[in-house]
Amino acid sequence: MSRKPKKGYFVRGQFVAEGSELDLELKAELKGTTESSKTDLKRESTELQKLGEALLTLRADLMQGLPLPEKLADAVEHAQRITNFEGKRRQMQFIGKLMRGLDPEALQAVRDALEAQRRGSAQDALSLHQAEQWRDDLIARDEAFEQWLSAHPTTDTQQLRALIRQARKDVQPDAESISKGLAPRHGRAYREIFQLVKDELSGVNAQTPDSDEGLPNLR
Repeated sequence: MSRKPKKGYFVRGQFVAEGSELDLELKAELKGTTESSKTDLKRESTELQKLGEALLTLRADLMQGLPLPEKLADAVEHAQRITNFEGKRRQMQFIGKLMRGLDPEALQAVRDALEAQRRGSAQDALSLHQAEQWRDDLIARDEAFEQWLSAHPTTDTQQLRALIRQARKDVQPDAESISKGLAPRHGRAYREIFQLVKDELSGVNAQTPDSDEGLPNLR
């Protein structure tokens, strides 16, 4: 009586019987590779979904410069107008699907635009911080006035002097405020100094966020 042939397959010229130890090892290896591929695809899909969501926050001028298909650009614009939660969720899924169809160059352009916007926001925050420091120092120290004029000679000297004098008067606490432990109130001059300084800095301030050039000497 002839023996029934074993079921199996060949791998690199070697016969692998079904159910054998080698068969189980190869199947386990194959399963692991498949699961890794699925994990990578899911990670990539999630990243593109988040990138699509970030597009909704992009400034219009940066958005217009992107090489996006009209269908995707329209989908983003439509999503920005949706207020219903479920409708927004479905629209974002659609945007994620469209994002997966972009070529690598378009995806990198999206990332670059978002990074440019982030750097711009950081620079704006730095400018405001510098303006606050100059305002406080101008009010607190006479020397700061000369430092400011040295750095910004086109400033209206009379206007700035008058604003500083008024701001110093405004911050003088009265007896009642002192007794109640209240912080000094700031008047219009305080706000106008800030605006004057900010406007001047915005025209000449080109420092990076980690630079302290242009800040008052607080020593």
